[in-house]
Amino acid sequence: MAVGAITGYHIIVNARSGRRDAEGKCAVIREVLDAAGIRYQLHVVKDARRLRDTADRVVQDARRDGGAVVIAGGDGSINTVAQAVLGSGCVFGVLPQGTFNYFGRTHGIPEDLAEATRGLLNSEVNPVQVGLLNNRLFLVNASLGLYPKLLEDREYYKRQLGRSRLVALWSALVTLWRSHRVLRVRIEGESAGRDIVTKTVFVGNNALQLEQVGIPLAPQLENGRLAVVTLKPVGPMAMIGLMLRGAFGKLDEADSVVSFAARELTVKPKFVLSAWTKVATDGEIFWLRAPLRFKVASEPLLLLKPPPSPS
Repeated sequence: MAVGAITGYHIIVNARSGRRDAEGKCAVIREVLDAAGIRYQLHVVKDARRLRDTADRVVQDARRDGGAVVIAGGDGSINTVAQAVLGSGCVFGVLPQGTFNYFGRTHGIPEDLAEATRGLLNSEVNPVQVGLLNNRLFLVNASLGLYPKLLEDREYYKRQLGRSRLVALWSALVTLWRSHRVLRVRIEGESAGRDIVTKTVFVGNNALQLEQVGIPLAPQLENGRLAVVTLKPVGPMAMIGLMLRGAFGKLDEADSVVSFAARELTVKPKFVLSAWTKVATDGEIFWLRAPLRFKVASEPLLLLKPPPSPS
C-alpha cells in the first residue's frame, strides 16, 4: 500500500520524550511538512496519563478522514498509541524520540526528527507483527521478574541524572549487583509444560534487540513466533558477566540462559500469595493478574516504513 492513499497526518507529540522541548519538535515537523504542502494536525501531550485518551480521539479522527496516525515519542509512547491504532484500519507512523528507539531502528526509521518526518513522505505501508500479553500489546518485548526491575531502576536514575544510554548502563550495573528473588513458575506452550526457577521471563518481538544481545531467534519473528528467554538463578558477579556477554552480542552462549521460540505460551507463578504479577511491556511497568498469556496478535500493525537507505 503506497503513501499516496493517505490524505494527511494526525501527529501526536509526547512532550516528555527525547531531549528536544515539545515546541522545538513541533517546529521541526511543521517546517518539513509545510515545505511539502502536506495536510497535518499536531496534538501535543504534556501529561503522559492523557496519551491513551488522546490516541483514541485521534484514531477516530483519522478513520473519518483517511489520515495516518503518527506518534513522536519513545518505545513506551509508541506502544500506547499502537494500542489505539491496532484493529482500527488506520495506518501508523513513528517519529522515534526515545532513548533506545528499538522499534523505529528495527524498521529503518531515522532517529533524527527532521529525517524521520521527511521519511513519512515516501514511506509505504508494511504489516508488522504484534505481540500480546493478556491482550495488552507489545512491539519490542514483554517480561516479568528481573527485567521489569531493571526498567524500574533505570527510570529512577534517569530522573536523577538525565536520560542517556550511559545512565541506563550505570543503572543496570547497580541493579544487577543487588540480590533479587527468583521466580518459580510453570511455563506451558506448544510442547509439554515445565516448572522452572528463573530470574526473569523475557519475551522478545524485536529483531534488533535480539541480535544486539546475541539471542539467535530473530528469524523466528518472521515466522510468526516470539522469542522466549529465561535466566537460571546466578549470583551478582555472574549477572554482571551476563550483561557483558549481552553487550558483546554473545548472551546465548551462557549456560544460564535458555531461549526458544513459541507462537504462544502461558506463565503461571507458583507458591505465591497473590495472583498479581509485576510485568513490563516496551519499557512500561504495571501489574497483571496471572496466568500471563503471551501470543502473537491475529492481525498486524500497518506501519509506514521508509524505503531502505542506499547506505
